[in-house]
Amino acid sequence: MGVLTSYRLRLQRKRWRIRAIRKRRELRRVTDRTGTIRPEHVLLFATLRNERVRLPYFLDYYRKLGVSHFLIVDNGSDDGSRDYLREQLDVSLWETEASYKRARFGADWMNWLLSRHGHGHWCLTVDVDEFFVYPFCDTRPIRALTDWLDASSIRSFGAMLLDMYPEGAVDDEPYREGQDPLEIASWFDAGNYTIEKNPRYGNLWIQGGARARAFFPETPERAPALNKIPLVKWQRGYTYVSSTHMLLPRGLNNTYDEWGGEKASGCLLHAKFLDNFMLKSVEEIERNEHFARSKEYKAYLARLNETPTLWHKWSERYANWQQLDALGLMSRGNWA
Repeated sequence: MGVLTSYRLRLQRKRWRIRAIRKRRELRRVTDRTGTIRPEHVLLFATLRNERVRLPYFLDYYRKLGVSHFLIVDNGSDDGSRDYLREQLDVSLWETEASYKRARFGADWMNWLLSRHGHGHWCLTVDVDEFFVYPFCDTRPIRALTDWLDASSIRSFGAMLLDMYPEGAVDDEPYREGQDPLEIASWFDAGNYTIEKNPRYGNLWIQGGARARAFFPETPERAPALNKIPLVKWQRGYTYVSSTHMLLPRGLNNTYDEWGGEKASGCLLHAKFLDNFMLKSVEEIERNEHFARSKEYKAYLARLNETPTLWHKWSERYANWQQLDALGLMSRGNWA
């Protein structure tokens, strides 16, 4: 990387940090329990809107994984999400009616909270429909992973977003509050992925899978990015650049091995396609608060109105993290 590029990235990081400080004014504190956070705690950060039915299982999943405190921004929910979260003793909650798009799709709000409360902590930044799996997650809490990362002087941990879907039509089986969504959306594409290196930021850019196959068959280059870096030992000077796809400083994006080995990595099981997905797609198109004028949601709605099933004969049923490791979708690396 040249001197000029390095200088420009430092300026960009400074600009995103200043922007996050300004955007903090859009957040109103609902409940602040950050005084209970201890130095050893793993923290989770999320932005959401109208996810009340998903919240009990989401919180329970990450509590069992070992997350100690949740820092959440509610962006204008009217389904009871805010009231539910306010009652959770391990949740600190902020609310805003401001534009999600003008906050760089929530990145500005997350960068502010991460800077203010995440410094020195391992921080997991996810959406409410994303479930983090990592090597040995069935037997080892997330603190075991972060302790190993600390001992290995690793500051960030990558995970591929893996789209999960039902065997039948997306809206066939109703999702019940508290239910594991993977009981319904238990299938995924084991192949059909492309990977290239982003020359500017140094991160891997991954596309493909079910969404590329079903919604962007003629233009797979327009399919959503699946590369994520959700787990970071946060320092005050860090910033997410685009969702959790990449960060600055640039070195945090080096979550892979270019010399023939494998670094440990995980997956985010993306349980987006449940029975309310069609209604949410209509709502998000009307709100127009997502990337590129909600082009993804327009593609989703057009395809699912015609054929509401994502399953095909090469779909794999999810079993465990070992299966994903064997398929090359994540790796235990040298963590034994």
